[in-house]
This record gives sequence, C-alpha cells and structure tokens, in this order.
Amino acid sequence: MKTVDLRGKNYLKSRELELLIKRSEMEVEQFEESVKNILKDVKEKGDEAIIQYTEKFDGVRLKPEEFLVPFEELEKAYESLDEDTRFALEVAFERVKKFHEAQIEKSFFVEEEGMILGQKVIPMERAGLYVPGGKAAYPSTVVMNAAPAIVAGVKELIICSPNPNRYTLATAYICGIGEVYRIGGAQAIGAMAYGTKTIKKVDKIVGPGNIFVALAKKNVYGYVDIDSIAGPSEILVIADDTANPEWVAADLLSQAEHDELAASILITTSEKLAKEVKNILYNRYLVNFSREDIAKKSLENYGHIFIVDNIETAIDISNYIAPEHLEIIIKDPFSALEKIKHAGAIFLGEYSTEPLGDYVLGPNHVLPTGRAARFSSPLGVYDFIKRSSVIYVNQEGFKRVEKYARKIAEAEGLEAHKLGVEVRLKNI
Repeated sequence: MKTVDLRGKNYLKSRELELLIKRSEMEVEQFEESVKNILKDVKEKGDEAIIQYTEKFDGVRLKPEEFLVPFEELEKAYESLDEDTRFALEVAFERVKKFHEAQIEKSFFVEEEGMILGQKVIPMERAGLYVPGGKAAYPSTVVMNAAPAIVAGVKELIICSPNPNRYTLATAYICGIGEVYRIGGAQAIGAMAYGTKTIKKVDKIVGPGNIFVALAKKNVYGYVDIDSIAGPSEILVIADDTANPEWVAADLLSQAEHDELAASILITTSEKLAKEVKNILYNRYLVNFSREDIAKKSLENYGHIFIVDNIETAIDISNYIAPEHLEIIIKDPFSALEKIKHAGAIFLGEYSTEPLGDYVLGPNHVLPTGRAARFSSPLGVYDFIKRSSVIYVNQEGFKRVEKYARKIAEAEGLEAHKLGVEVRLKNI
C-alpha cells in the first residue's frame, strides 16, 4: 500500500493519483470478439447455443427443460438455511424494499387553457437479474437488484445465474421470484436480450458479472436496456485525527478482499493515522486472512494513503476520484456533506461502515464505479420505469400556440410539419 504525502503540493500533478484514476481502463480487446461471437450464436441458434456454451464454460450439460430451476428447489433452499440466516435475508429485503418505496414516481397532469399536458409513469413489464454463481454466494445481489424492480411494479422478474447456490435460490424465494435459470456468462445475457424458445426476452438487464458479462451487456444495449457496465469496486475514506485506525483499516480491507483490481483509498490530515492504519492492515488484519492473496494484491496495486493539508483538499481529491463508496470519518462529518459532488454512496460518521450499506441499511449497493458517479446514480426504482408524455389540445388551446409551431416549422424547412398545423386552421 503506497503512502503519498501531498501536503503543500498540487494533487492534480500526482502520478500516483493519475494511475489510480486510470485503473478501470480494462484491456477489453482480447475478449470483445469472443463475446460478440457468443451473442451472435445465441441470437441465431437460441437454446442450442446456450447448451453449447454452458457446457464449455461451466462444465454442465443441460437440456432446455433443465434451464429453469424447479420452484421446489427454491423452497427447499430456503428451508435449508438456518433460522438466523433466513431472518437476516428477510430483514435485508424488507429494509431495502421500504427504502426504495420513497423513490416511487407518480404520473402527473397540468391543465392550461385549452390543454391537458402530463406524464404517465409505466413500469417495465419484464426484467432480468444477473447474479454471479458457482462457488461464490451473492444473496445481497438478488436483494439489491430485485427490490427496486418489485417496488417499481415490474410484473415479471427472472434470474440468470450459473450453477446457483442455495443462498441465491433461497433469496429468490424470499423476493418472490420463481423464474430462475441455471445459466450464466455472455450466453445468459444474450438469452435475456434476444430470447430463445425456452427463455422469454426481457426489457432490461441488471446485475454484476465478470468481463464477459460486462461486455455482453454493453453489446446488447439497444436490444434491451441495461443498468451499467460495472468496473472494479472501490472505497475512499476521508479521515482526520479523531478516526479510529482499527475501524478505518477494517473498512479499507472490506473492499480489498473483493478482487485484485479493487481500490482502497485513505485521504487523511493525520500522518499518525496513516502510519497506524497501514501497520494494522499488514501486521494484524492480513495475518492468516482467508482472502489474503487477493487483498494483498489489491492493496499493493491500488491501495493508497494520501496525506493532505486539510479536509477541504481531501474533499477536492475525493470529488476528482468520484468513488463508488465514500466514508467520511471526521469530527463533524455533516459539515462535509454539502461539498461532496461525486460519490455513489456517502457514509457519514464512524459507525456508518460500508459493509452495513452492502447488506441491510436500505440504500442500494449497486453503485457507479470508475468515476461514473460524476454522471450516474445508484440502482433504483427509476431504473425500472418508463415515462410517456400525455398531450391533449382542444380548439382553444390550438389557437393559442399554432402560429409559433408554424414559424418554427418554417425555420427548420419542414413543410409537412407546417402543413399539419395549417390544415387544422380551416376548421377555425
């Protein structure tokens, strides 16, 4: 983990900061052609391609009738969990669902003289959730992707997950999703986007995955909508000398254990805190740590501690990085909130640890990565709805605005646009 002293320096000229910013520029060329070929096969061959690629990548030979996990298996998986785990997942689902209910948009209508203008809010009809599978267990991914869709009013939800484990299946049961397919990778994205004889196409695909899944989502955009093309995870902690170094170190490690490309960043005004956090990480927390290899590589390549002159500079650097997760552990964390411009999720205060947000607090943990927080938002109810404009004009309203429309049509040289207005003038 690199320590960089930026006191008295221009952070924009920091080489270490620039390398950190560019870390998400993944080399995708080597995978792009392969993904396009998979998608082309799925589009043309349907179930046959799904069978072929599932056997090739997951080592499982499936028949089309075996794609769908029987509902009895979902129920069995739910019943197999110990009572505390079941209850924890149910609490998480209810909390996340309740939070997202505050995001519900309503249709509206505005009446003018001779006009009624409005907007109709319509939920998408069918959405596909991608959940990584195999040895990994991601029940929280099911909760975070399903809850806003359910609150939005999406009637049909499906899950695609390669070799889904019991936690994924049990959480699908908790969320009321009965359509779970045991397929993954780019072929699953293709199946959801184009549809096959066995799998009905969806309107939107959400959820994380590896480089093949990310590229597949990118390539099917337009056939369907997608949430985002997620990059490696990241956390940035702004801390002063009041912060507990053990807590800060634990939060940095919680991101480093995700994968080797994850970034764990501390920006602090305290040189003492910087040294203590680094010492605790390497000499205590990483000793006999179950995911030591992954975490060490992450910290060595993308772990940074920046020492700065003041909290204002720390906030400026944070806004420049636009992190996925931002923790503010200073004496008065709310004093910094107004100055934060770019962050996926903002955690204020020493007890607001990022892992709580990952699982049970309520706000969504599907967040923009790779500086995308500059222009995008967490997954929410708004991702699963469409808006249609509603327009009614009577003769009185027509008379109020027709001449302006004709003038603009003339300016644009669109004769038929002008004609559409003029033919109605004959009735007035």
